[in-house]
Amino acid sequence: MAKSVVVIGAGFAGIAAASCLAQKGYQVTILEKNSSPGGRARKFETQGFTFDMGPSWYWMPDVFEKYFHLFGKKVSDYYSLDRLDPGYRIYFSDQKTMDVPASLDELKNKFEALEKGSSKKLELFLKEAAYKYQVGINEFVYKPGLSLFEFADIRVMKSLFRLQMFSSLSKHVRSLFKNEQLIKLLEFPVLFLGATPENTPAMYSLMNYADLVLGTWYPKGGMHKIIEGMVTLAEELGVQFLYDEEVVKIEVPNGKAKTVITRNNEFPADVVVGGADYHHLEQRVLDKKHRMYSESYWEKRTMAPSSLLFYLGLDIKVNELLHHNLFFDRDFQLHAQEIYEDPKWPSDPLFYVCCASKTDPSCAPEGGENMFLLIPVAPDLEDTEAIRNQYFEMMMDRLEKVTGQNLKEHIVYQRSYAHNDFKADYHAYKGNAYGLANTLKQTALLKPRLKSKKVSNLYFTGQLTVPGPGVPPSIISGQVVADEIYKSFKP
Repeated sequence: MAKSVVVIGAGFAGIAAASCLAQKGYQVTILEKNSSPGGRARKFETQGFTFDMGPSWYWMPDVFEKYFHLFGKKVSDYYSLDRLDPGYRIYFSDQKTMDVPASLDELKNKFEALEKGSSKKLELFLKEAAYKYQVGINEFVYKPGLSLFEFADIRVMKSLFRLQMFSSLSKHVRSLFKNEQLIKLLEFPVLFLGATPENTPAMYSLMNYADLVLGTWYPKGGMHKIIEGMVTLAEELGVQFLYDEEVVKIEVPNGKAKTVITRNNEFPADVVVGGADYHHLEQRVLDKKHRMYSESYWEKRTMAPSSLLFYLGLDIKVNELLHHNLFFDRDFQLHAQEIYEDPKWPSDPLFYVCCASKTDPSCAPEGGENMFLLIPVAPDLEDTEAIRNQYFEMMMDRLEKVTGQNLKEHIVYQRSYAHNDFKADYHAYKGNAYGLANTLKQTALLKPRLKSKKVSNLYFTGQLTVPGPGVPPSIISGQVVADEIYKSFKP
């Protein structure tokens, strides 16, 4: 009889791990705490609006294609994609805006108009970023981070220097460009990686390649279409999904996980994969003697940001906005410092607005608009209704100035979401939204291990282990952990 695997959590990483294992011949069950799949990428529907609850940017389309190709499938078998053009709009101070075009030639013209000679520098920057993307994704991201010997290949060692692992993104960008608008455009993709651009390795200019060359896409029907596709594929492969099954204990007799216990049931397992919050599983679900890390270890980790989110349904169409809108009309450095270096609620925040109904009218009633507002904030902050309302008013005032409309009186649905909700719904450590920060001291084998040293058949996957935060890395994390299980426990 095939070996049984219990996967805890039906997020991107958990579903990817389950599907890869089912394809290899394991009998796989996913236990999900919530009543629907997707983890942070769940959706909810109300009053004719369909809201994606979490991820809203579709970057790195090649990672999704590569994933479905593992099973002889294509992305288009499960959902269809539109490339957004412009990809997004940036609002700067003094009412200046920049639309980021899909065409590289148009982008170069924009650079040249803002800083003479910068289009040639952009070519050089993106050529280096393309190399980092190819090597970073193909050489590093698919490695399990269990041993230094993974990086002993001389070609990989040479790459470490060409990848600029040991210099900062900010220094790299500022060595080429002087215009502050261009600098903000190139530094923005790392804002969610968990450190300021000054403390993020220049290797992560690979994100600029993903953004400016590979482009910003939208799965028709919403980001949840990715989850629906992945679940359909998993079920085709024989994966069983069980919802409302919150795991409370893993029984580990003689150093080997034997039974996964939920509030309702018990599930015997030959292998266990933790796709839920790593800290929660280690510190709350496992007995102390089976934990690899102490609470003080976790306290010292640098977390990526949390978020304050608002889901808004409006009964009018909104002027000015595109699908993706970045409000960088305030001090970028100050906000980054108040996330990473001096954690506090931001004094004058940057924020992001997704207006998916600009691309997809099906996510709002006719004549209405579906809006998703987000402020990246430090994890582990006090989270009260009064604080949420204060920042809601702040964002809406700035939005109303930009649009010239009284938007607040047209809100027919409003819901907020922040630290307390991340903790309640996902057991998210410190209420984080994006996982573990991608700092140099938390890269590859310096992240929490995907294989337990204390429990021989327990593995972890997702945004708190390798390769890191984000949708594509989470999907890759599931593939990597499945490969490692296959090496040690043949089905």
